[in-house]
Amino acid sequence: MGPNGSGKSTLANTILGHPAYEVTEGQILWRGEDLTEADPEDRAQAGLFLAFQYPAAIPGVSVANFLRMALNTQREEPINVKEFGAKLKHATGLLHVDREFTSRHLNDGFSGGEKKRCEILQMAMLEPKVAVLDETDSGLDIDALRTVAEGVNTLHRETGMGALVITHYQRILHYVEPQFVHIMLDGRIVREGGPELVTQLEAEGYDWIREEVGALDG
Repeated sequence: MGPNGSGKSTLANTILGHPAYEVTEGQILWRGEDLTEADPEDRAQAGLFLAFQYPAAIPGVSVANFLRMALNTQREEPINVKEFGAKLKHATGLLHVDREFTSRHLNDGFSGGEKKRCEILQMAMLEPKVAVLDETDSGLDIDALRTVAEGVNTLHRETGMGALVITHYQRILHYVEPQFVHIMLDGRIVREGGPELVTQLEAEGYDWIREEVGALDG
């Protein structure tokens, strides 16, 4: 959590290897492996996943075909039709997504809520070790927010997937209860704690954090 411009999305993009965000100091270590110089696809293969704040549309490519291609990058042999169909049926059932949704072109003409559901469906199919959710709650109505949150919770229960949830607000954390809360300010994690920090931020905003950090820096 953190105010606008604190570096939260920069952190997400750096972890997943966006070419515009270069690590100039330190390392990205993941399960004993140094990913600092790794390509984004190698980070994905290692079990990391980024749910975008603004997912891109790809006209002409159906959701189902996109998911099949993504799955095949994880395998030596392409997934067969029967296995893919069973996996897709399980994922759409898990997330309460209409199967017809997967025949539409990826994010083309999708509402904000549909784009975020599509991101969660990709998570369910790819089964990452950790998903980074970059303001996935942005612009969602309450029903879409609940669907996304339930998807994250279900994948955590079923696969042990961890989630790094980047958000400004408390509302998604009513549904996805955090174990740890980290507050970012000016590109640094300046405070860590548990869910009680979320309640304090909701009540008092970020000014007390700025004052506290300013006093320590001074």
